[in-house]
Amino acid sequence: MIIYPAIDLRGGKVVRLKEGDPNRQTIFSNDPVKVAKQWVDQGAEWIHMVNLDGAFDEKNDNAKILEEIAKLNIKIQFGGGLRSKEAVKKAISQGASRAIIGTIAVETPEIIDELLLAHDAEQICVALDARDGKITTRGWKNLTELTPIEVGRKIAQQGIIHALYTDVNRDGSLLGVNVHETISIGRETGLKIIASGGVSQMEELHQLAKSTVVAGAIIGMALYEEQITLAEALLAAKER
Repeated sequence: MIIYPAIDLRGGKVVRLKEGDPNRQTIFSNDPVKVAKQWVDQGAEWIHMVNLDGAFDEKNDNAKILEEIAKLNIKIQFGGGLRSKEAVKKAISQGASRAIIGTIAVETPEIIDELLLAHDAEQICVALDARDGKITTRGWKNLTELTPIEVGRKIAQQGIIHALYTDVNRDGSLLGVNVHETISIGRETGLKIIASGGVSQMEELHQLAKSTVVAGAIIGMALYEEQITLAEALLAAKER
C-alpha cells in the first residue's frame, strides 16, 4: 500500500479544510516546497497535491508550485479543478505523475475514453468523493444521486485503474477514514482504491493495508497535527 502525504494548496499556502469547507481552513505552511521536501526526506515516494483554488474555480499560481515540487524527484498525484482534457495534459506536462479528475468523470463520462487514448492508464485517477453515500462534484458543492460503487464499476469498465475515495463528511476532521466503505468499493469494483479523508489513527492504516484491496492511503491532518508520523505510516503500509 502506498502512503501519500497530502499537500493542499490555497493561495500558495499549505492548508487543510474541514469537510471541504473553504470557510473552515487551517494554514500549516507558507512554503509548500519546503513541506514537500520534508516528506521526501522522510521517505515518501508519492505526494498527493490538491489545487483547492482550482477546485473552487479561483485564479491561482499553484501550477508553479507543482513544477517546483516535481524537481524534488518525487512522484506527484495532482488534482483540483482539472475539468478538461487540456487541463489534465497541462498538469502532466508540469510534472504530475498522475492527474486526478472528478467532476468531468461524472458530468461527461465519455471524456474518460478520450483521456485514456491520450495518456497511459497509470496517469489518470478518478476521485470518488461522496457525502452521505452519494457522489459530489464541483469542489464537493453539488450532490448527485450516484453512489461511489456505481461510478466505480463504470469507470473500471472504461479502463480506469486508479480511484480515490473520500468520505467528505470526514475530510480534515480526524474522525477516522471510512475504512469499511473504502474496502467495499475496492472489492466491488476491482479498482486500485486509495483511501482519503479523515485518517487519524494507525489502526486505520493497519486495517486498510491488511484488506489487500486498498492500494493506498492519503494522510493530511494527522501528519500535520503529529498524530501519526510518516515513518509509522510507511511501516504499516507494508503489512499484508
